Amino acid sequence: MLAAAKAVIDTGVGLDLDGVLAVLRCSDEELPEYLAIAHEVRMTWCGPEVEVEGIVSLKTGGCPEDCHFCSQSGLFTSPVRAVWLDIPSLVEAAKQTAATGATEFCIVAAVRGPDERLMSQLADGVAAIREAVDINIAASLGMLTQDQVDRLSALDIHRYNHNLETARSHFPQVVTTHTWEERWDTLRMVRDAGMEVCCGGILGLGETVEQRAEFAIQLQELDPHEVPLNFLNPRPGTPLSDQPVLDPKDALRAVAAFRLALPRTLLRYAGGREITLGDLGTRDGLLGGVNAVIVGNYLTTLGRSPDQDLALLDELRMPVKALSATL
Repeated sequence: MLAAAKAVIDTGVGLDLDGVLAVLRCSDEELPEYLAIAHEVRMTWCGPEVEVEGIVSLKTGGCPEDCHFCSQSGLFTSPVRAVWLDIPSLVEAAKQTAATGATEFCIVAAVRGPDERLMSQLADGVAAIREAVDINIAASLGMLTQDQVDRLSALDIHRYNHNLETARSHFPQVVTTHTWEERWDTLRMVRDAGMEVCCGGILGLGETVEQRAEFAIQLQELDPHEVPLNFLNPRPGTPLSDQPVLDPKDALRAVAAFRLALPRTLLRYAGGREITLGDLGTRDGLLGGVNAVIVGNYLTTLGRSPDQDLALLDELRMPVKALSATL
């Protein structure tokens, strides 16, 4: 299957299900070659630049949904409690994000979908950020109605994140309070409104290798602008608190496989990479298809220092994508 992977370099057409499965099942000896091919695909179809993003939680905890990996669910006994971020704090977070060289600032809320209070606070926050700092603003507010999609579009939200989280066949084992199809419907409306679609998921949720491949192909069908790859960092008090952390080599197999399935997509390192891959694995992934990172902390877990990530990008001679190139 190495020949099929190498063909992606020339064609820019992602691997099919069998091809993705072959990468996910490759031997330890084959893995470095697949990572090298994935890196060449990234360089050919995306270029050397790395997009840097910061995220902040406007509303944390108290979510009514039962996503089994998430400590923000109000249904579990996790230590996370509901709290709202005020507008001055939101603006300060955006300034700190821009100071790292990031071009994207994503405002996140732990909700099934936004209510009127949240929509109003988002609008006020977006206006305040735009007065203070020059940065693209993305949002992640759960499932949307068509009216809410239209309002976000009117606010000139650059990109909307709504993760499918896992393969359609595995989703009912991870979430029971809403369906995979409901998430897909939101993504379709976002795309139709002209916003960029950001959609990825979490690896290590108990899915099989076959379901991991299924997920990559479902993302291929969606064709999002960006795919954030998270790796489960088991949270106390959640149903997946005892789930083992994904093996680092399996995580790198997934990095290569998702890049080879999605040759033209922003593939972003997101939550869990520190505990799953560490410093060496982070480097291997950036040389294996990843071309975007979240800097700083995540929503409920700590990340690496932005300086560490920026120093690594400099060492690897991977320029940070400039804001002017994204407008």
